[in-house]
Amino acid sequence: MPTVYVKEDTIHDAEAVKKAYKPTHPGLFEVVHAEGSFNSELVASKSFKKGDAICTIEGTTPGPKKYTSVQVSKDLHIELNSDLVFLNHSCNPSVSLDTDKMQLIAVVDLHKGDPLTFFYPSSEWEMDQAFECRCGADQCQGSVQGAKFLSSEVMSRYFVTSHIQQLLNERDQKA
Repeated sequence: MPTVYVKEDTIHDAEAVKKAYKPTHPGLFEVVHAEGSFNSELVASKSFKKGDAICTIEGTTPGPKKYTSVQVSKDLHIELNSDLVFLNHSCNPSVSLDTDKMQLIAVVDLHKGDPLTFFYPSSEWEMDQAFECRCGADQCQGSVQGAKFLSSEVMSRYFVTSHIQQLLNERDQKA
């Protein structure tokens, strides 16, 4: 059975967390821990070319929909149980979380130290905890609630998992 990886939401002593940190994918990416709530991020440990498979997503466990889970089908969520839980959202993402192939894919050329971010609605139909986006991208969506709340035109700008595309098609056929 895989190890359950717990994401610490609020860090009061970043140095202590950094000392205790054991990366799950050494040499590929690492967590940069920052004090405060939801301030940590996942960054590349080396360069990747657009289209590179950065890693295989493995060691996951099924679980209920919650803010740390990832939707992998119309009605199934998983916990990533790895540093991947620190992938932050961006409306201008650097990676795709391809839950069909269970791979993390670079969608732009990445350099060592670049943040690894993905577009949450690419896998999430309806977020467990919606939030206001502050990514600063030119086409920032503002509110991140899930694909259900975005037009198919907006969603066509991004990599989208097959279950999200299916749900978008079903929604649009009813309209």
